[in-house]
Amino acid sequence: MSRIVPHPLLAASLVLMWMLLNAFSLGHFLLGIVVALIASRAVAALQLPKPRLRRWRLIPKLGAIVLYDILRSNIAVAGIILMGRGRKHVSGFVAIPLDLRDRNGLAVLACIVTSTPGTAWVEYAADSGVLVIHVLDLVSQEEWVDLIKNRYESLLMEIFE
Repeated sequence: MSRIVPHPLLAASLVLMWMLLNAFSLGHFLLGIVVALIASRAVAALQLPKPRLRRWRLIPKLGAIVLYDILRSNIAVAGIILMGRGRKHVSGFVAIPLDLRDRNGLAVLACIVTSTPGTAWVEYAADSGVLVIHVLDLVSQEEWVDLIKNRYESLLMEIFE
């Protein structure tokens, strides 16, 4: 089975996503399977090291925190857009020194930061461990450093390192 579908969880996720994005029909299901098989083999050809997860039980907690933050950020960004020029907001860049060094943990952090409305992952310097993000409504740099380090990085370090 591992030769046909080297990454079964990835393949199943891709088929599910394909079906959610397209019409529920036999044709789309079969096409989703073909796409998932090709993607699974392509990922296997990259020969990426498997992530080592130390504490699986913290993943749902991290997921709940991220979903809550995405919802809260959506509301905040909608408020900025709807208020227009009536409310002053300052966007800017924040440099955050990270202790997290695991590549998989950094990839998850990049997904979290990028998927949260109002923030964008700009740069990560691996030698110094400094992450630069852009924030749409920057009130306090210290709050953002605290948020990233204590809310996300600490959990990711427990999960991956």
